[in-house]
Amino acid sequence: MARSLDGLVLAPVADQAPGQVGTRTRFEYHERDGRIWAEYAGGDVVRGHLVGTRRADHLDFRYVQLKQDGATSSGHCLSTVTELPDGRVRLDETWEWESQEGSGTSVVEELLN
Repeated sequence: MARSLDGLVLAPVADQAPGQVGTRTRFEYHERDGRIWAEYAGGDVVRGHLVGTRRADHLDFRYVQLKQDGATSSGHCLSTVTELPDGRVRLDETWEWESQEGSGTSVVEELLN
């Protein structure tokens, strides 16, 4: 199992569609006893939160966010945690909106200090 996500800051490696999470978005993760949560913001996202569970290297969480235009949206995501050769954490994500149409994949990686 890859190391704990607690205290890590991650960012997407590529931009998604306009008005969504992008390379300027930062996720600050927390983890305790199989539970994960994070706060995120940046780019088109004013504030976002996610909450879910971790079993081994698999995350299952729901997210909700407020965008710059005042719209809110929510969805569900399944992620696989891997460790990169340089020791940083990477999440390979498959997500689906629940409040609107759309789904996709994304990759977020731990930022270097």
